[in-house]
Amino acid sequence: MDIKPSLFNLKSLKKVHIIGVGGTLMGAFAAFLRREGVEVTGSDQNIYPPMSDVLKNSGVDIFNGYHPENLISQAQRPDLVVIGNVIRADNEEAKAAIGRGYRYSSLPEAMEQLLLKETRNLVIAGTHGKTTTSSLLAYVLVCCGQNPSYFIGGVSQDLPLSFHVNSSQVHNSRYFVLEGDEYDTAFWDKVPKFNHYLPDEVILTSIEYDHADIYPDFQSVLKAFEGLVTRIRPQGKMIACFDYPVIQELVKNAKISVYSYGSSDSNARFTPGRMSFETGLTQFEVLDRQKKVDEVTLSLPGHHNVLNALAVWIQCQELGLDAQSVRSALKSFQGVKRRQEVRGEVQGVLVIDDFAHHPTAVRETLKALRYRYPQRRLIAVFEPRSATSRRKVFQKQYSEAFQEADQVYVAQPYDQSRILEEEKFSTEELIDDLKKAGKESFLISSAEEGVALISKQLRSGDLVAVLSNGSFDGFITKLLDHLK
Repeated sequence: MDIKPSLFNLKSLKKVHIIGVGGTLMGAFAAFLRREGVEVTGSDQNIYPPMSDVLKNSGVDIFNGYHPENLISQAQRPDLVVIGNVIRADNEEAKAAIGRGYRYSSLPEAMEQLLLKETRNLVIAGTHGKTTTSSLLAYVLVCCGQNPSYFIGGVSQDLPLSFHVNSSQVHNSRYFVLEGDEYDTAFWDKVPKFNHYLPDEVILTSIEYDHADIYPDFQSVLKAFEGLVTRIRPQGKMIACFDYPVIQELVKNAKISVYSYGSSDSNARFTPGRMSFETGLTQFEVLDRQKKVDEVTLSLPGHHNVLNALAVWIQCQELGLDAQSVRSALKSFQGVKRRQEVRGEVQGVLVIDDFAHHPTAVRETLKALRYRYPQRRLIAVFEPRSATSRRKVFQKQYSEAFQEADQVYVAQPYDQSRILEEEKFSTEELIDDLKKAGKESFLISSAEEGVALISKQLRSGDLVAVLSNGSFDGFITKLLDHLK
């Protein structure tokens, strides 16, 4: 059968079933549908608070585990089955939905059909920085009284939800901020999620090779972003970071207006001028063709966050927002969880959690922490966990990414059982390369071993930066408990 879903709209839906409902964004989507008067059921494995409470309080009926009976046993057949990105093709419940002819879609497809056709869609895409930048843009719009809808793949420190739909504006062409993920949409739809987001305007922060599990080479990554540019609606705009020569080439033939930004040596129109990093604040001048037009203060450290904020500043200028309100919002933004997030300080040891896993992100995160905490000894703890970092794609680049750290602890990679032997990342090789470069480095085989080893080395005034895009087996909690 043709597995492409039929067209549908919000008014036509009476009942929806969601497979994989326990995820942050899927759960928020379920709660939104309930607010719109749609009956919602869902299935997942071992749903726990806070999402279990959110779903219960929203009136979503939950099935524990994935079983065909979750669908078949329902008295009223769902009008639509939404299948989460984490669901594999061999999932029995998903197979039942497709095999029995239920109308189904992914979450991005559902959003395209239900929410995005009549909104002004502001898509933030790129290998790095898209979660922080989309959170910052949504927050600034909120502070400026615009009441945007937003869909963000992380947990903001400043916004109550990761997924919010202002229902009164869905049909009035108002702003919808979307984090445009280049990862694939679903097991039957192996295209970037942002292919479904109908962009009016795009902020493109960066393009580098990543997601080695679905992109065989850099050209395939570039092709995905080329597709995003062609999808920008007529009369749309693009705000492009010229720090990446490939982006400069990408926009040469763009049919829409392009606003370039980047570092002072990037040939961009908008650049940061004088910058200072003092007393926990980052200040920089905004230059338009080398002429100062504004000055911005951030609570976030690091040159990469200066560029993220500069992109948002440009977007807000193009939207015609009040300049003082924009400046105030930029200054008060506290960031995103797991992006340089302070998790605790015990016995004078500061512990910070960061999502960094790509070597560029590792390098920029450590540089930012060095700027913000120049007096502290910087200790980096890295777990290779992402699909790319568990492969040897960036084996040599990682040895350069840790240069700002005083000590480096590297865990054995997360599950490599499905990776060919010749493609596996080697922690031992990285440790050897770091030691050859004069960097004090250690291998840890588990979270418990790491906690025990690092704790012996720590002293008051140290900063421990834990870098992983996963749970790292509760390493941070275990370290803080041990220090207590």
